[in-house]
Amino acid sequence: MPRRLVVSILLLMTATPVLAQWFDWKTPDIPRLANGRVDATAPVPHATDGHPDLTGQWVPTDASGSLFELENFQEWALKIMDEQERTFYVNDPRFNCLPDGPPSYIAGPSVGGNRRIVQTPTFIAVLNPDMTYRQIFMDGRELLEVPLIPTWLGYSVGHWEGDTLVVESNGFNDKTWLTREGLPHTDQLRITERYQRTSFGTMTLNIRYEDPGTLKQPVEANVTLGFRADTDLLEIVCNESETGQKHYSGELTQAENKIVEVPLETLKKYVGTYEGIWLGNMIKAEVTIENGELFLKRTPRYSDTGGNTDYDTSRLIPQSQNAFDSSFGLGWVFETDAKGEVNSVSEVHVSGAWPFKRVR
Repeated sequence: MPRRLVVSILLLMTATPVLAQWFDWKTPDIPRLANGRVDATAPVPHATDGHPDLTGQWVPTDASGSLFELENFQEWALKIMDEQERTFYVNDPRFNCLPDGPPSYIAGPSVGGNRRIVQTPTFIAVLNPDMTYRQIFMDGRELLEVPLIPTWLGYSVGHWEGDTLVVESNGFNDKTWLTREGLPHTDQLRITERYQRTSFGTMTLNIRYEDPGTLKQPVEANVTLGFRADTDLLEIVCNESETGQKHYSGELTQAENKIVEVPLETLKKYVGTYEGIWLGNMIKAEVTIENGELFLKRTPRYSDTGGNTDYDTSRLIPQSQNAFDSSFGLGWVFETDAKGEVNSVSEVHVSGAWPFKRVR
């Protein structure tokens, strides 16, 4: 089943390690509670120059805004996004071992969003797990109106407006995306970021995107980042795999063509609410029926790529009498007890089947 191949590659190529090499090493000189955990509500630390110190490892925990509203995109960009979805996002730069670019600004930990900020008065570096980096120059230089050589991560200059770090970037090539959903951009792209550390453990980021070649108007993303202590970045080098791209093929229509007939009475048995744990998170799967087809609403979204809702909804495409495919890139298998009553559904990942018990 093509979807399973997508899941396998997605997890293998974007896996983010929870622990680093020094398993018991604690981040020194940070505020902690009596139980040893980080005091995320402690005051904002300041650097020697008096500005807020953004140094540390950070990861987005939430992202929303007009960047995720389709009506803001030009027609050609919407067609490209449809094509990317149809081919399971095979052209995603990170799936081809290429620099991630702008999508990492809003991406959560499951899709390579971890980053380490290293701050000095005249230069800020942002280190990414895919071994790329951003250079933010704080020495007063200005962006060139027409950059000589477009690059994957563009050129960035920054300055302080009170306690807010403002970063302006241009000079991007047109080979990266703006979102994980395949939103393209042109080399006219200009990005302005505004970072504000609101407490020791929390930072807000407002991102403004301007690209007259792709967007009908400037759009924004509002991101919340959380400080990550007692861990480090481990490198992700996807081109060490010799087989990943070999098996990455197929189109969405192939899964739809494999539809089998499932009696309406059988489908009705699967309608309900299921809950279970995946990667330490409580997942809710709500199955409904509409016009003789099953739909599944998953909360939270499977991939933490940002969006204006905390859930995703997909039509379930039957592959057998109790196994279904979905646009999440996941399989769903309903299980029955000895009495023949549906008591759980398993969310199928490359790591195996994760059972969610029926609660309603």
